[in-house]
Amino acid sequence: MKQGLYLFLWGILSVFKVHGQQTSLRGVVVDASTYEPVENTLVIIDGTTFQTLTNATGTFIFSSEEIPEGNQILTFTRSGYASLRLPVIIIKSTDKNLDLIPLEIDMFREQMLMGAISLSDAQLSEEEGNVDNVAGLLQASRDVFLNAAAFDFSQTFFRPRGLDSEYGKVYINGVEMNKIFNGRPQWSNWGGLNDVQRNQVVSTATVPSEVGFGGLAGTTNIIMRASAYGKGGRVSYAMANRSYTGRIMATYNSGELERGWTYSVSASRRFATEGFIDGTAYDANSLFISAEKKINDFHSLNFSGFYTPNFRGKSSANTQEVYDLKGQQYNSFWGYQNGEIRNSRYREIEEPVVMLNHFWKLSRNTQINSNLAYQFGKIANSRIDFGGTRLVSQPNGQESFVGGGSNPDPAYYQKLPSYFLRAANNPNYMGAYIAQQELINNGQLNWNELYNANLTSLQNGGNSIYILAEDRNDDQQITVNSILNTTFNERLKLISKLTYTKLISENFASVKDLLGGSGYLDVDFFAQANENSLIGDRGQNDFRNRNRIANQGDRFKYNFELLATVLEAYSQLQFKTRRSDLYFAGQISQTTYQRNGLFQNGSYPNNSLGKSDLLNFTNIGLKTGGTYRFTGRHLLDYNLSYYTRPPTLRNSFSNSRMNNEIVRDLSNEQLFSGDLNYIFRTPLFRLRLTGYFTEVQDGTAISFYYADGLSEMGRTGATAFVQEVMTNIDKRHFGIESGVEYQITSTIKVKGAVAIGQYTYNNNPRLSLTSDSFTEPINYWVSNLKNYRVGGGPQRAAQLGFEYRDPNFWWFGTTVNFFSHAFINVSPITRTSNFLTDVDGLPIINYDEGTAKELLKQEQFDSYVLMNAIGGKSWRIKNNYLGFFVSLNNILDVIYKTGGFEQSRNANYPALKEDRERDQPLFGSKYWYGTGASYYANVYYRF
Repeated sequence: MKQGLYLFLWGILSVFKVHGQQTSLRGVVVDASTYEPVENTLVIIDGTTFQTLTNATGTFIFSSEEIPEGNQILTFTRSGYASLRLPVIIIKSTDKNLDLIPLEIDMFREQMLMGAISLSDAQLSEEEGNVDNVAGLLQASRDVFLNAAAFDFSQTFFRPRGLDSEYGKVYINGVEMNKIFNGRPQWSNWGGLNDVQRNQVVSTATVPSEVGFGGLAGTTNIIMRASAYGKGGRVSYAMANRSYTGRIMATYNSGELERGWTYSVSASRRFATEGFIDGTAYDANSLFISAEKKINDFHSLNFSGFYTPNFRGKSSANTQEVYDLKGQQYNSFWGYQNGEIRNSRYREIEEPVVMLNHFWKLSRNTQINSNLAYQFGKIANSRIDFGGTRLVSQPNGQESFVGGGSNPDPAYYQKLPSYFLRAANNPNYMGAYIAQQELINNGQLNWNELYNANLTSLQNGGNSIYILAEDRNDDQQITVNSILNTTFNERLKLISKLTYTKLISENFASVKDLLGGSGYLDVDFFAQANENSLIGDRGQNDFRNRNRIANQGDRFKYNFELLATVLEAYSQLQFKTRRSDLYFAGQISQTTYQRNGLFQNGSYPNNSLGKSDLLNFTNIGLKTGGTYRFTGRHLLDYNLSYYTRPPTLRNSFSNSRMNNEIVRDLSNEQLFSGDLNYIFRTPLFRLRLTGYFTEVQDGTAISFYYADGLSEMGRTGATAFVQEVMTNIDKRHFGIESGVEYQITSTIKVKGAVAIGQYTYNNNPRLSLTSDSFTEPINYWVSNLKNYRVGGGPQRAAQLGFEYRDPNFWWFGTTVNFFSHAFINVSPITRTSNFLTDVDGLPIINYDEGTAKELLKQEQFDSYVLMNAIGGKSWRIKNNYLGFFVSLNNILDVIYKTGGFEQSRNANYPALKEDRERDQPLFGSKYWYGTGASYYANVYYRF
């Protein structure tokens, strides 16, 4: 009995002994101004593998017998706050409580974040065919390389790992914002709301995300929830010389009020008569409102809505001949009307978004976030449409059109000097000189001529020759999802998500402005039955409404709906040990597409009206990765992923404006990616070195252009407007990227970043053409693109820079950036068998393989160096801040090409050879040039 009692007492004493030997370290991280808890602050014991995150109350705790004792350094890191290094003395077998640990607002990082968003927004390009690379970059990350990509590399349309924005995912409050139509996020839908976009959770590449499976180019979740904003307001004014010249913004966040209510409001206006490129007007307003009700300790309900109508004038891509005569800021799309700039091509977006978010805390460790979002509105792209003016009855009872207009573009190839010098044996020097002087001295769209032409036609009983038309996409999209987040214990976490999305998209052309005329004949003049301009069935845009006269506001030319549904399930499991983190994620989705034609096109009477076949795509995704911490300073990280995705809605129908024809050999796209990262970090030095490899297989792309010299089985080589359909496209991207920074002193930091990539086509895709000019598709089997570089921004970039941060809250930094290995987008049709075949279908005589190789050599743009500078100053006035931020880009005003494309007009060897041998080719490549010396300045007051 006594022996049992002794054993019992010994056991109790052992428990207390073990407890007494336990070493722990705890504290609560709070905002230095408001003393509100700061959640998700990363706390690290420097030089060790011990790290943790603060919880919702700002609390952190280290509890282990292995916690190092003696003098240690705690590092506190949280986005939006200045990093804090706190010396502590840890005594073995004691519980040390640091109590409240205040973090100061990092005005430097805040301004960097706002600068990244503002600069990217100010240079945002949404021209068809341009690279939209801002997705995933609009954040000021503590990763040196990502900072370089966000600020300094992005102005050259550099794409990390060569991936467009369609390969990245953007979410707002857990709701995906990528468009089903083209897979890209429509950043203009929430542009100008910089103040309420600070809370971003960014997952680079394929690393884990709490809101979705993600994409190859990473995942960004913008949290626009009322309770996520600290109490206070902000007003600011910005000036720039890029897309807009001025911006005013005001924001107020209430913080938690009585009865659990919180609200946030933000509004801004951005404007420019013209931006850096001539004639590019900018007019945008933005409004955001969010209100959240904390019902009880378990339920919260948040409403968010934003409406950002924006209007911007487009800019033209030009041949080198045009740039040589007019300069890099030239834009042929605009002209003066009544003394004011008027752009014929603009992009107008009005797509409000409203969403309801429910947060349900089932238990301490399990939460469900359910979201309902609705997006509606329009995207309009304008252009000048021109054609016949009126109908004339023929003796045989048929009708024809008379009159008609020519292309009014002042940089149209028939108006350039090269056109008059095209005949080597009989050049028209006088015509070339007149054309040259006209372009130099005028060179802009003549609106008065368009109005006068329509007035003359009206006086002669005709209709408008020229109109301003809009190509419209009116979308309605509803998204419902639910995200389960449960933590089983400190080492195991599960995230699961179920999403349903439905899209109804109306697509049509509408008459925006008759330009002084009366009605517009709704006939396709380029699809007439014969050369006498007799209006037959093929010329009818709507066969059921022959020779209709369209008036202002009417739909004409084409009219159809695109319908899509997506059902997606996703799950992710995360494991954590003392030295490593691992994750496994899987996804399965079902996607359906359908076209519903509302016009019966005369060229496709049996395949244009009504619904197409229903397209179904089933897709899966798998990814895994992890981090191993050798020590607190040396880490190794890897990520592997394989997934499939459906072709975009845009690339599923070969000519959706006219018929229901589905792209032949349409299949899911397959994507594989892997990267390996070595990370070294000390209090003064940080390094990340990454190697990556990506393959994209079975891609699809559709292009539209005019082509000469088409041939197959004796077909005529006349000019035709074609739809080029490429399938089975494989691309391979691999390279290295690295970022390094060293804190020389407490105020001076040097940094560097390097990206060396190679992005190529990895096979010879299948290519076919469809057109109104021939009834059956032309199949050229393959386009020999293998080993050609993927066109776009530079594939190599490097940066060297420094920052100075003064204790008195002013700072300055500058960088020198080097870019190279940027390539033009090649023309696929010239790499097919058509290039070797004459218009009679026979092999080309006098074909020289060496000359052909030179003709088909891909153009590589010159390398260049850009110098940028950034700086600012802030003053703390009690708990308020006054400050300014200035960024200077391309200080030395370097002229460089950001991209371009080969024209596909010369589709075979003789035509291309003849054109290239001219001093100025008629159909030379078209280019985009980068912005010259530019600035962005912002002054703000935070209260």
